[in-house]
Amino acid sequence: MSHRDESHLERINSHYSAADIGIVHLGLGAFHRAHQAVYVERNLARHHGGGWGICSANIRSNQTLVTQLHDVGMRYHVVEQRDSRHITLREIASIREALYAGPDGPDLEALLGRMSQPEVRIVTLTVTEKGYYLNPSSGALLLDAPAIAHDLEHPQSPQTAPGILVEALARRHAAGLAPFTVLCCDNMPDNGQRTRQAVFELARQRDGRLAAWIEQNVAFPSSMVDRIVPAMTESSFAQLAELGVDDPAAVVCESFSQWVVEDHFPQGRPDWELEGVQMVADVAPFETMKLRMLNGSHSLLAYLGALENIDTVSDAIAQPVLVALLRRYMQQEVIPTLSMPEGSDLAAYADSLLVRFANDSLRHRLHQIAMDGSQKLPQRWLQGTLSNLQAGRDVTCTALGVAGWIRYTAGSDLSGNLHKVDDPMADRFAALHATHATPEALVTAFLSLDEVFPVELAEHPHFINAVVDACYALQARGVTATLEHYLYEHY
Repeated sequence: MSHRDESHLERINSHYSAADIGIVHLGLGAFHRAHQAVYVERNLARHHGGGWGICSANIRSNQTLVTQLHDVGMRYHVVEQRDSRHITLREIASIREALYAGPDGPDLEALLGRMSQPEVRIVTLTVTEKGYYLNPSSGALLLDAPAIAHDLEHPQSPQTAPGILVEALARRHAAGLAPFTVLCCDNMPDNGQRTRQAVFELARQRDGRLAAWIEQNVAFPSSMVDRIVPAMTESSFAQLAELGVDDPAAVVCESFSQWVVEDHFPQGRPDWELEGVQMVADVAPFETMKLRMLNGSHSLLAYLGALENIDTVSDAIAQPVLVALLRRYMQQEVIPTLSMPEGSDLAAYADSLLVRFANDSLRHRLHQIAMDGSQKLPQRWLQGTLSNLQAGRDVTCTALGVAGWIRYTAGSDLSGNLHKVDDPMADRFAALHATHATPEALVTAFLSLDEVFPVELAEHPHFINAVVDACYALQARGVTATLEHYLYEHY
């Protein structure tokens, strides 16, 4: 049989009339198209429109996707894979307008104009952690970042997501319009509050009265999003061709999808709960669970797996010693730090993650996960590590992960194969590696990066020693032998 014959193929086409735009999204990327836009598509199809269509804007340096969406009539495909034999193909049309408002882009004014329309009642974001220009450790707005400095000097032509939000809210305030609700969908703890911090502080630097209006009137609910969406590759498009789809804007993802949203929308919202969204009073437990268990495990695989020149998550999960590492990490270093609602089964969640990671149809590359580690590690590993140290619990797996990350930032694996270090702090990492020869000196220098490491952690003798020992072990033994020693012999 052909691959297509063996696969479960379900086409879900949208026939509703053109919907009014009620949502603006900043961050037109693969995750948005495979997650939020799918939920909105279902809602629009249920109501045959309903006023909640999306205007989605790319605010970075790539206009290609916007052009592609226009070329295909604002319809694209999402391929959901449970495994290589079970596939669902969806056609999505919930993005009614696509704009390019990146550097020198033609659509910034159109985006600000759209956000100023009274029909727009929600603005959502997936701009990654670094897109908020917050210190990863303290959460303070990075006022000396060039893009933030630009937005303060030229507030009517902002370059950042916080700057765009502030300018759009300023226009609504001036026009006497109610503000939109700002819903962050990025992987950050308390992401609503952190988004509020970035917007409020930028507004305060610009205009105290505007900041006061934002503080009193703008809602910033938190959310937790979960779906594995690898970057598209040539093999992804080849798979689409096997399914009879020629779509440059398509996305491939896993079948699993979860969205937990704090239910605080003063100007109204879609009835997302009908589409499986969990509308709750407090997102924090779900958010912390996902960041530390799923994302924290992903980061362990990314840095330690990449040092062994392993390519994908499923390739890494095929290594028993890495599976043992994740089980120990989740059971001993994550679950004890979590406080979940009654009825939550964290052991079952851990088991389900290992099943999802083993999905070899996704080809989720470790180097993609490894990007922007300086922005991700505080919420994925470091806050939980502080809790464990304060409680006298084990931090072995996290120390191994931090050592792996430090070694990864040297720009090569343990066999000398070079890789790009894609991180806002990459130049600083390179300088530290060039000037610190021993593991002791290198670890001390990295832990002194207060943008990443809380001072309580950076100065904790047990943690320092654990990371130094792990650095020595990785260099002397390699990843597999080091993990075998730590997991099976050392304890």
